[in-house]
Formats: sequence, structure tokens, C-alpha cells
Amino acid sequence: MLTPDSGTSRRSPLQNYWVESRQPLISLVFVAPLLIVYEVGILLPGSPPTRNAADVWLRQLLELVGFGQYLLLPLLTCGILLAWHHTSHHSWRLKWSILWGMLLESILFAVLLIILANVQHNVMHQLPLNVTCAAGESQGVLRSIVMFCGAGIYEELLFRLMLLPILWWLFAKLRLGETRAPLLAIVVSSLLFSAAHYGPHGDQLELFSFAFRFLAGVFFSFLFYYRGFGIAAVAHTFYDIAVTFFV
Repeated sequence: MLTPDSGTSRRSPLQNYWVESRQPLISLVFVAPLLIVYEVGILLPGSPPTRNAADVWLRQLLELVGFGQYLLLPLLTCGILLAWHHTSHHSWRLKWSILWGMLLESILFAVLLIILANVQHNVMHQLPLNVTCAAGESQGVLRSIVMFCGAGIYEELLFRLMLLPILWWLFAKLRLGETRAPLLAIVVSSLLFSAAHYGPHGDQLELFSFAFRFLAGVFFSFLFYYRGFGIAAVAHTFYDIAVTFFV
């Protein structure tokens, strides 16, 4: 009988990397430094960074059901990934060399998203529209990096790891078809992802930034599906850092 790893020897090294780098356990190991930087950085004395909105909403949801402990959310994040790995029947052996490839992929996908932003910027400025991009508040280098680590982890946790499968399951239950259900789940979760950046404590609503964040949501949804949670979360963080400090 075939086991989950019985076909490993039949795959090429590249195929092995492609499969194993998507697994939840290696994703957890890969994002652990970001999770630590964010949770520790929030607690450092002085003027702490503003908590990521997805982090706040998830904590409020936990408080509503009677769980307000500070460390519960990061522990829950770890628990979800570990439970996912267990129920997927993957091997618990780690190949640490995979992390270097995942790091390179995350950088490349962040660069690809920057290129997508530039293309969208050029296209939309050809249209007869009043197009501007809301500028983020300058918080200092360390404060911003801490905040971006939180965005990479908790926005991907909320909108991709949690919301996207729930919407997919819901639309499948509505018998929308094997193609329409996942596509509609991606569209709806991406619209919610974009909308979550605006409001009293967010940016001012602008056409360009809303449209781009929707496209970014679609981009991260496909990245999550094909390359796993870890690469999506770290690419998200790298993109935020790059456009803030280097672009």
C-alpha cells in the first residue's frame, strides 16, 4: 500500500522540493521568526507598533468566545498548522535545506508583486480617472518591520488559511461547480482583504490602492494554494518591507 511519502524516491529533487515546501510543518518553521519578531516587538518598551488589524480582529473574536489570553493567538496559529500537517498525513521529518529555496521563492514573488503594482499603476494612469495611492504612515524602520511581520502572518492566516477554505466550502455546498466555487472564494476573500485596509483606523479609500490590494489578494490566494502558507506569508512581509523602504 502506498504511504504519503512512498512516491518520494520516484520524484526528481525539484519535484520533491515543490511538494515538501508546501507542507504545513515546514511553513510553520519558516514563519516562526516573523511570528516571534512581531509578538516580541509589540511588547518591547517605548512606543510600540500599531497592531495589525487582522491580529486585532482575531483576538477580539477569541475574546468573544471567552479566550482572551495574550499568547493564545500565536499558539493557535501554530496549532492550526500542526493540525493541518497531521490530518494531511505528511512525514514529520524536516529537510532544513528546503528553507533556503523557500526564502528565495518568497523574495522572487515579492518582486513579482512589485512589478504587478507598477504595471497596474501605469495602466490606471492611462485612464481618465483621478487615481492616487494612499501613502502609509511613517513609523520608523523597526516599528514598520514589526508591523509588516504581523501583516504577513495574521493577514495570511485570516484571509487565506481560514477565510478562503471556508468560502470555498460554502460555495461548493451551494453547488456552484468545481471551477466557480474556488474562483468565487478567491474573489470574495480578496475583496474583503482589500476592504480591511480602510476605515477609521486604516487608509483613506482610494481607487488605485483598493484595486491593487484586491489584485494582491488574488495573487496571495494563488500563492497560498500552489506554494503553501509559509511562502505566501513571508512573500507578503517582504513585499511590504520592499515597497516601504526600497521602492
